[in-house]
Amino acid sequence: MKIKSIICLKRIFIILNLLFISLFSFNFTFSQNNFIDSTKQIETKKPYSLLKKSIIPTILIVAGTSISGSQFEKNIKTKIRNRVGNNYEFKIDDYMVYAPIVELYLADILGAKSKNHWFDQTKYLAFSNLLSAGITHGIKQIIDKERPNGQHFSFPSGHTTLVFTNATVLKNEFKDTSFLLAYSGYGFGIATGAFRMINNKHWFSDVLAGAGIGILATEIVYHFEPLKNFNPFKKSKNISIVPSFGSNNYSVYCSYKF
Repeated sequence: MKIKSIICLKRIFIILNLLFISLFSFNFTFSQNNFIDSTKQIETKKPYSLLKKSIIPTILIVAGTSISGSQFEKNIKTKIRNRVGNNYEFKIDDYMVYAPIVELYLADILGAKSKNHWFDQTKYLAFSNLLSAGITHGIKQIIDKERPNGQHFSFPSGHTTLVFTNATVLKNEFKDTSFLLAYSGYGFGIATGAFRMINNKHWFSDVLAGAGIGILATEIVYHFEPLKNFNPFKKSKNISIVPSFGSNNYSVYCSYKF
């Protein structure tokens, strides 16, 4: 890749990382009053209201909506394609969306202390993805914005919604015990959003809105905790069920310790 290409990509990553840093700083400030019980799973605490947790994702959604179709994002798209070439495409973003999920269950397997039991994690992960995907695909159908490559249903970005949904589940589960692990998922979110633009699949506004929807939907689920008391595996500590995601398949691994 040429030097100019690298400079252009760096600018995009800087913008997205600034958004990530803002989100990290906001959550760090309000999580200082959390206390960890080293002998039990962390009890659910609500250090700040849903309104406060909604500020950053709302800003992302509003920002994305505001610049959608603007000359600003068209200029970003033009600069990217001029630097990387019109035929450039690297499909790593199709796989990075699942990285936070891999981190989540790998941490469970390795014994990292989380907020919830693995079944509750899976339950909230499913609810969060159902909510965020429903919102995103509903908006896609209503707006039917043209993608940079000429295809349909651009706004908001489904890939970005998915990865930020998964990243926010990871954040909620480990923010009280491991900040590095908890917020690492957002790194994959930023990279995914960047590659959606680099691969000419989405506009900058699509990425911003998708990130906001993913974060907001997950925070809503963790605030209300649907089916909170439903967990048939709560007393079965020897049983572990881990979902697996591939490019063309989905599977579940079950293990039992004797």
